[in-house]
Amino acid sequence: MKQFRNTTAKTTILNVLKNAEAALSHAELLTLTNGVCDRVTIYRVLERLVNEDNVHKVVTSDGTIKYAACNHTAHHSHDHIHFNCEKCKTTTCIEMVKPVIQLSNEYTVKSFNFTVTGICPKCN
Repeated sequence: MKQFRNTTAKTTILNVLKNAEAALSHAELLTLTNGVCDRVTIYRVLERLVNEDNVHKVVTSDGTIKYAACNHTAHHSHDHIHFNCEKCKTTTCIEMVKPVIQLSNEYTVKSFNFTVTGICPKCN
């Protein structure tokens, strides 16, 4: 069994993501961690958190990569819709909607990114 090391940077970043209402970009995390770590450390920690399945990546419609804490329930999955608001630029996980991807048996699907763009309820 592989054991993962907890550091101050990792704990801080994971707590910021868990308490966020929407997915956060690297730049937003740099600001919200208040100097606990530098930008390179944030990249490394985010990759580690993704590999540990504690965080998932979201690619927005403009190509920005954002990160969201995983909701570890009995049916944990990253295969849900993400909503990207054109007005406030937030990206939100919509976990109650899970798109179905059906390809021929020749393909093996490991993951997919499904982003819906529009106006969120706060901006409506």
